[in-house]
Amino acid sequence: MDYWLLKSEPDSYSIDDLAQQEVGHWDGVRNFQARNNLMAMKVGDLAFFYHSSTDPPGVAGVCRVVKEAYPDHTQFDPGSKYFDPKSSPERPRWYMPEVEFVEKFARLIPLGELRETPGLEDMELLRRSRLSVQHVTPEQWKIITAIAEGA
Repeated sequence: MDYWLLKSEPDSYSIDDLAQQEVGHWDGVRNFQARNNLMAMKVGDLAFFYHSSTDPPGVAGVCRVVKEAYPDHTQFDPGSKYFDPKSSPERPRWYMPEVEFVEKFARLIPLGELRETPGLEDMELLRRSRLSVQHVTPEQWKIITAIAEGA
């Protein structure tokens, strides 16, 4: 199993939205490295749901991959803000997995706290925070889940 971090602006799509839907597709990613990470996700992988572009940003909970990446339909829709005229159904450029809600943490774990936590110094989020889909190591996963559990 691999671990991931998925960023979303809570005004657009929050962990509460996913909890209400139970399963949602992770669409709209338009960065090739983030897309490659989405395509690497396997059924059963776990991801932190990270609220970005909010005050404070932070880890809000956990979701699980339930369907591996397939072509993101928004790339073909001229009315979508994610439309890509260089994509076609025969040659899609963008992909999306489906994730299910696992849990919302009792409290948001803010970015500032993550920065101060020993063992997370090399976390992608703290080095390359603009990437919307990031790999998380098993050790980083353990540290953050322990924080969420109040350990």
